Amino acid sequence: IGDDIARLAEPADGDSADAIAELAHRHGLAITYGYPERDGDAVHNSAQLISADGTRLANYRKSHLFGGFERDHFTPGDQPVVQAELNGLTVGIMICYDVEFPELVRAHALAGTDLLLVPTANMHPFELVAESLVPVRAWENQMYVAYANRVGQEGEFEFFGLSALAGPDGVARARAGRGEELVLADLDPALLAASREANPYLKDRRPGLYGSLA
Repeated sequence: IGDDIARLAEPADGDSADAIAELAHRHGLAITYGYPERDGDAVHNSAQLISADGTRLANYRKSHLFGGFERDHFTPGDQPVVQAELNGLTVGIMICYDVEFPELVRAHALAGTDLLLVPTANMHPFELVAESLVPVRAWENQMYVAYANRVGQEGEFEFFGLSALAGPDGVARARAGRGEELVLADLDPALLAASREANPYLKDRRPGLYGSLA
């Protein structure tokens, strides 16, 4: 598999980006997709956002690598917050394990992210992440979190699905099951604004107390 990753890796503006851009334009949909990104000798676990007109808006390199396999085959990214403007919203990107680090999600909140996109390949027995942690991240950071997880069996791994759009009220506005499924949900900017007014976590922070976190 490692050899396949190195062979298939391509730059952010490579053939896959062109193909996804064509699909986005044809169907009038913005698309976020994950891929192995080649940058010189380095290969990153990356995700790219392409707008409905086929424009490449943002490219994020996973900063927190999970386990020996990822650390052996990928170079971690060093830009914690990657954002783009899409339909009046500030959209951020991270990948899978990244969302399990509260500091990284909080960095997005402080940078004004409204919707956090998290393409994921999470496996049993870590269902807690999808079921509990993702809604809590949305609540404590007052944002929407779209967690899109892989499904199915591959070798010893069982990818459990449970994709969700979690709202700033901590409620999963939509939730998939464990099989392949198309999930549709609305994001309400009015709910986002009202929730931020009612739950002023970001305004009530005391950063001077948190120096030990770094």
